[in-house]
Amino acid sequence: MRLKFVLCLLLSGASVNPCFAQKQGQKLIDSLIHASSKMKEDTLKAHLLALISLNYPPIKPDEGIKYGEQALELSTKLGWKKGISSSYSSLAANYNAKSDRVKMLDYLFKALKISEEINDMRGIASNVNNIGIVFEGNGNYANALEYFLKGMKLQEEIGNKSGVAIASGNIATIYLHEKNYAKAREYNAKALKITEELGDKEGMPFYLEIMGDIYRAERNYRAAIESYFKAMKCAREIDDLNNVAICLGFVGHYYLDMAEDSVRYKPDSIIPPTKALVLKRAIEYLDSGRSLSQQIGFRDGVFDFSEHLSEAYEAAGNHKEAIATYKRYVALKDSVFTIENTEKITHLETQREIELKDKQIEIDKLAVAKKRNERGFYIAGMVALLGIVVYVGRSNKLLGREKKKSEDLLLNILPSEVADELKEKGVADARHFDDVTVLFTDFVNFTEAGERMTPKQLVDELHNCFKAFDGILSKYNIEKIKTVGDAYLAVSGLPASNVNHATDIVNAAREIRNFMLQRKQQMGDRTFEMRIGIHSGSVVAGIVGVKKFAYDIWGDTVNTAARMEQHGAAGKVNISQTTYELVKDKFSCEYRGEVEAKGKGGMKMYFVA
Repeated sequence: MRLKFVLCLLLSGASVNPCFAQKQGQKLIDSLIHASSKMKEDTLKAHLLALISLNYPPIKPDEGIKYGEQALELSTKLGWKKGISSSYSSLAANYNAKSDRVKMLDYLFKALKISEEINDMRGIASNVNNIGIVFEGNGNYANALEYFLKGMKLQEEIGNKSGVAIASGNIATIYLHEKNYAKAREYNAKALKITEELGDKEGMPFYLEIMGDIYRAERNYRAAIESYFKAMKCAREIDDLNNVAICLGFVGHYYLDMAEDSVRYKPDSIIPPTKALVLKRAIEYLDSGRSLSQQIGFRDGVFDFSEHLSEAYEAAGNHKEAIATYKRYVALKDSVFTIENTEKITHLETQREIELKDKQIEIDKLAVAKKRNERGFYIAGMVALLGIVVYVGRSNKLLGREKKKSEDLLLNILPSEVADELKEKGVADARHFDDVTVLFTDFVNFTEAGERMTPKQLVDELHNCFKAFDGILSKYNIEKIKTVGDAYLAVSGLPASNVNHATDIVNAAREIRNFMLQRKQQMGDRTFEMRIGIHSGSVVAGIVGVKKFAYDIWGDTVNTAARMEQHGAAGKVNISQTTYELVKDKFSCEYRGEVEAKGKGGMKMYFVA
């Protein structure tokens, strides 16, 4: 979760114009873009394009890749090898931000090769260090340590103290992974000392956090928390909110560790004297870290600290807050999954387009070659044609596999008809459907049931129930719309019309009811009781949003189905008069009379047997 500030651009020692020196983030990027737009195509412009690319990773890595490719293209055109190496390094930084370690490593090795060709010692040292980071991220600590040690030696040889500090800190993290705490402290202390000597305020929080990690691993909680408080103070001084959030969350996390390790910690002025107070501190700091992470858009912080905050509430006996927090954590996890699916779809479609273009280029080349050589090289042309046919055949197979992957991901998010429309037109229009039936389910006394389970048990049971519901709906071609907490919404009769929409959904509802009744008999208090409500009518359906898009339905029919659920009973399927008229000849129903429903007045309702 913690960010490493190690991917640095190393050209020929050229410095940035003083007018840029005090600017950071998007302001610096905008200034660099403005300056580069007025320059002729020379090495200075290539240098600025690479700098623009390097500043984009924490903001917009895709934009960083665009400028990195421009820098690479210009440096190649100029034959400027240092520029080519630096362009590769900046591209690696952006692919690191996108967690694409394969491309990151590829670009770093390319940069290293060119740095070695021109004997650029600073470039070699930087790339060696960054290759170590990729190995560390993949859990290959032996290779990572080898590269970090090599990088530190090179930095010492060229007298780059800042580089020595970075390499030392990275070596410390490897020894921490390997539980060699003495070596970890030794190298991290070296990094801290150099950082203090250089007055590097941006580096101090990073190395103080590593020291906190080391102390925490040794269960020296007092020293760990002191290190995090120091890191937090340094981060506040330079307005580094990302590291402030990290420190807040980590302090809370370690208070939680202490509460669970009551034998090992010794209360003092920093550590409260009782477990209840330790947990109170844990909740306060974790909640502060989560809130700040949410404010600054630090998704990993929100995700990580929400999970630990739920654990802290559970340990403190506050089951209601534990459940609520864990549900927020799971919702965030689901949103991350949706984002990742969308990104995968986009990536796969892009790959398809690239491969199609490459295939067309090869075919065009064949046509030109055939025309040029048709008199003298007929046999050679036929051989080439055969090669291209084989290539095209293989490409088509590959494209077919990639297309299936992208379509499977899309169908996991949208109905097939809507997905087809989206692929064909680029958009999917909202549509009105006159004859559909909506199903709404909700668990009875969900909060109270959750108090008998841990948050993990609660969410696991929700998952098992909803997974079973999904399977039942699939049998009747019913479209699941969404889950909201412990509620479940589905509809029959769209996007493809279905004259049996009411019958199908009542059949599915009865199977869901029977599944839950049987599960209740088997598991007792470890599962839930459930109400089901059904109503038929018209709805509007379509895609909402651009990012994290979702297929949804709206209209009074949805609201009425919710009222049917709310005024139903545990273990019962409650249907409206409208739905009853559609299914009365196929199911035995018990008339309940008119029931007063919020916002609807008296409504005739029926229980399905």
